[in-house]
Amino acid sequence: MRHGRKINHLGRTSEHRKSLLSNLASSLILHKRIMTTVAKAKALQRYIDPMITKSKEDTTHSRRIVFSSLKNKHSVTELFRDISQKVASRPGGYTRIIKLGARQGDAAEMCFIELVDYNTVYSKETKVVAKKTTRRGASKKKVETSNTESKND
Repeated sequence: MRHGRKINHLGRTSEHRKSLLSNLASSLILHKRIMTTVAKAKALQRYIDPMITKSKEDTTHSRRIVFSSLKNKHSVTELFRDISQKVASRPGGYTRIIKLGARQGDAAEMCFIELVDYNTVYSKETKVVAKKTTRRGASKKKVETSNTESKND
C-alpha cells in the first residue's frame, strides 16, 4: 500500500530527481511546451505550479525562492517578466497535460505538458483584468450625491 506516499520517486535518488525536475521546469518555462513521459509530467506539474503562483508577486524574496529551485537565471527572468503577466488573473491550473500514446522503443506513455495561456488552439484570448480593490471608507457615489444636492439647494 502507498499510504501517505505523495511523491513519485521516478526511480531516482533525491538529488537526481530534484535536478531532473529543475531542468524540466526550466525547459517548460523557456519553450512553453515540452514532450515527456506522463509520470514525469505529473511530477513536474506539482513542482512548477507553486512557482508560477509565487511569480505573481514580484519581490526579491519570491525571486530568490524560485531561483533556489530552478537554478537558471534566464528561466527565472522569463517566469517573472512574461509568464506572470499572462497568468495574473488565473487562480490556478497553469499547466495542461495532453497524452500522446506509447513511445515506440519502450512503450512508455508520452505526453505534452504545456503552459495553458500559451496554447492558441485550446484557449481564447484572455484579457488582463485589473485587480479589484476594496474601499473601506465612504464611497464616491455617496460623496458625489451629497455634493450635487448642496449645489441644487
